Amino acid sequence: VQLQASGGGLVRTGDSLRLSCAASGRTFSSDYMGWFRQAPGKEREFVGGIWRTGVYIYYADSVKGRFTISRDNAKNTVYLQMDSLEPEDTAVYYCAASKFISKSAGAYDRWGQGTLVTVSS
Repeated sequence: VQLQASGGGLVRTGDSLRLSCAASGRTFSSDYMGWFRQAPGKEREFVGGIWRTGVYIYYADSVKGRFTISRDNAKNTVYLQMDSLEPEDTAVYYCAASKFISKSAGAYDRWGQGTLVTVSS
C-alpha cells in the first residue's frame, strides 16, 4: 500500500489540526494503520493505531484524551485529529501500515512520507 500523509502546518498552543493519510495499493481495510511522530533529535515515537474495522484503537499516553484516530475504509483514508496541541507535539508525523497490531515501528512495512506539525507557544 502506498501512503500519502497531509494536513501538517504551523499552529499555536491549544489549536487543533487534522492529519489525513490516503492509501492505495493492497487492500486498505486489511491493514492496521498507525501514526508515529519524530521530533528533532528524538527517536520515532508511536502515537496511536487503529485496527481494520476501527474497533480497536490505541493511543500513546502522551496524546490520550487529546488525539483521536479514525478511518474511512470506503475512502482508504485514516485520520489523526489533534486537539489541544502543545509545543511538545511538534514533530514530523508519519502514517504507516502493518498486518499486525503493534507499537513498534519495525512491524510496519509501509510508510508515508511524513508531514510536519509545528506548534508555537
